[in-house]
Amino acid sequence: MRILYVEDNKALGDAVAKALRVNGFTVDTFTTAFDAEEAAATTPYDAIVLDLGLPDRDGMELLEALRHAGVASPILLLTARDAPSDVIAGLNAGADDYLKKPFNMDELIARLRAQLRRVGQPLSIIFQEGNVNLDTSMRLCRIDGRDVDLSRREFGALELLMRRTGNVITKIAFEETLYGFGEEVSSNAIEVLVHRLRKRLVAAGAQIEIHTLRGIGYMLTRGVS
Repeated sequence: MRILYVEDNKALGDAVAKALRVNGFTVDTFTTAFDAEEAAATTPYDAIVLDLGLPDRDGMELLEALRHAGVASPILLLTARDAPSDVIAGLNAGADDYLKKPFNMDELIARLRAQLRRVGQPLSIIFQEGNVNLDTSMRLCRIDGRDVDLSRREFGALELLMRRTGNVITKIAFEETLYGFGEEVSSNAIEVLVHRLRKRLVAAGAQIEIHTLRGIGYMLTRGVS
């Protein structure tokens, strides 16, 4: 899941972005309303985490602008403003949830997952194909009951494939899901990632197969047991 995170406090922004990535999200972080609005206009985000105290524009104005532009992604506000009138104004302007600073990181992630579930995103579920068990909430991959160590992007690639078993996933879809703005993606990054993931699965005796459709993308199927 790809998240747009708008926060002008670099230390806090880095900490939150790191926590989100550890929990399997791809995060694009911006420090100004201008940059965030530009990003939201060109990228379909699964959710937006928005600080109200921005240097170039009040976050409430950005919230209203995003909704006016037709951005339907769930928006969670982070702010030190805690007056009931501020909460009401934020919700009436189109926010889906509101979290006061300082906040607990686990609560932020839980609230974000809850919002994504409400819009139909199948989060916090377990996928099972053959002898491969993928727990997207705990970020665990097990094959024949044994834990398999996967990197964040390897896990993300496998999750994307298992969510759409039997369907072709294009290279562009992998790049847009697994990499954020500013992250350099080499021309063969996805090929290398899928090759590495395939080797790990084969070594662990996985009963699934990743097929390469040259010039199109990749597809996961259940292999022969």
